[in-house]
Amino acid sequence: MHRYLPIRRVYAREILDSRGNPTIEVEVTVGEGIIGTEGVTGRAMVPSGASTGKFEAVELRDEGERYGGKGVSKAVAHVNQEIAEAILGENALEQAHIDQILLDTDGTENKERLGANAILGVSMAVARAAAMSLRIPLYQYLGGCYTKKLPIPMMNILNGGCHADNTVDFQEFMIMPTGAASFSEGLEMCVNIYHCLKKQLKERGLSTGVGDEGGFAPDLKDADETLSLLMEAVREAGYEPGTQIGFTMDAAASELYAPEKKAYYFPGESMRTEIPVMRDAAEMIAFYEQLVKKYPLISIEDGLHEEDWEGWTKMTEALGDRVQLVGDDLFVTNVKRLEKGICQKAGNAILIKLNQIGTVTETLAVIELAFKSGYQVVISHRSGETEDSFIADLAVATGAGQIKTGAPCRSERNAKYNQLLRIQEELEKSEGAAGEEDS
Repeated sequence: MHRYLPIRRVYAREILDSRGNPTIEVEVTVGEGIIGTEGVTGRAMVPSGASTGKFEAVELRDEGERYGGKGVSKAVAHVNQEIAEAILGENALEQAHIDQILLDTDGTENKERLGANAILGVSMAVARAAAMSLRIPLYQYLGGCYTKKLPIPMMNILNGGCHADNTVDFQEFMIMPTGAASFSEGLEMCVNIYHCLKKQLKERGLSTGVGDEGGFAPDLKDADETLSLLMEAVREAGYEPGTQIGFTMDAAASELYAPEKKAYYFPGESMRTEIPVMRDAAEMIAFYEQLVKKYPLISIEDGLHEEDWEGWTKMTEALGDRVQLVGDDLFVTNVKRLEKGICQKAGNAILIKLNQIGTVTETLAVIELAFKSGYQVVISHRSGETEDSFIADLAVATGAGQIKTGAPCRSERNAKYNQLLRIQEELEKSEGAAGEEDS
């Protein structure tokens, strides 16, 4: 039987994200129109990035004086007026249809008219309302009844680049508990290492302040010193680097690229040496090869800038059989850009950020293409986050296998980890119940 679950109310408001900047929150109420019932309301909050790719869908900001130009009252108005009018009465259970209405209503390729933040808030809220109405978990609604794979956390424990005011040039250094038997065990391992790292920084008189995503942000010489420090923290926590714990890194190379020099400028290293440190694409690849040989570095994100397709192909040829090479700014969760990468054999993994593309349906399409093409998938947060845990459910729904959602010291990051702990518990209970029925 085909069920009809009409959208009865769409409402948006301006809220604050984890950096204290405005973002948009959307509520969508659905119900079958039964007299005396109020319906079910799904709520979604939209994240925002600091290090953003130039090919991302447009995040609509007010400009002007409010919040230093970062207000989102225009996006809120678009939801409450034009978007609401377009989808009221539509069937919330038809996510792809709803998302297509949103795209058609906007009418631009990069969602610049209504704003990707306005569109995404509605798309996510519709999915959550539909799942709530059916009384099933969001991950099951998005992924089906056989959904059961939890992701390995890719935990950020040291920040640099655009995410911190320090001398570390690369944006993120992360740990992955590759030897963990479960999500909860892996999370515990990462947290233990995080606290050991804090202790080490204190003992060395280094800052234990944190960056946008909760990782520590001390002044360090370079990537080599940073990874060496992580090796010590892992061992002090009682784990073996390379066996139980792997390292991952987000170079965010587009932020370092100097087009006029056709090379990457390292301001932190340059400050230390008092000589400008520049590396071209070949030197960047060679630099990564040295780090991979010396440390258990198993994943590098945005190793080269977002328009260097030739360089990405060469980097993949050199490192792709040993290292996960993740395209974030390169692919921006966009089917067309991923198709180009597949054709040119650029990278072997993709970072998935809902607000880079703007709808749930488009996001799922990119993930499907990645898996079909042999690319790994990493579900990711943004540096400007909220307490919304949608991406935790998305990671389980798609079987992505990896999630990147920050350090374990800020509530907007822990909201995702805590949701995954709940999901693990639910799945273990359901597996236990199935085993009892079989026996």
